[in-house]
Amino acid sequence: MANAKNDYPELLLENQLCFPLYACSKEIIKRYRPFLDELELTYTQYLVMLVLWERQSLSSKELGQALYLDSGTLTPVLKKLEEKGLLSRRRSDDDERNLIVSISEAGEELKHRAAHVPQSLASCVKLDADEAQELYRLLYKFLGSL
Repeated sequence: MANAKNDYPELLLENQLCFPLYACSKEIIKRYRPFLDELELTYTQYLVMLVLWERQSLSSKELGQALYLDSGTLTPVLKKLEEKGLLSRRRSDDDERNLIVSISEAGEELKHRAAHVPQSLASCVKLDADEAQELYRLLYKFLGSL
């Protein structure tokens, strides 16, 4: 039987760019968990709140585009955050097909409790500032090419 390592090096796990991206993503989300548990948020809910803290109000379509999430993934997250009182959803006055998502007062207040999360997580990552900036640049370059 042929050795797959010699015949198909492109199929080796160590040759897959997607694998370290996947593994890093999984590990970083795991590191977020204790900080987000304090806020009673999942990682995806936290991402939604980051966008709302920045933009205050936007369409669910714009939110999905900002987070690279489809509506099937985003809708249950928005419903849960609305149940928690952190945001509101309403149909656009201009076009009822558009759902507008807005941060609530409670959602805005949560921002103060969450302010430590980025710095706390940064202490878990062993990259200097230049390396972190380069990684950020490369990841967004890669994301933009997809």
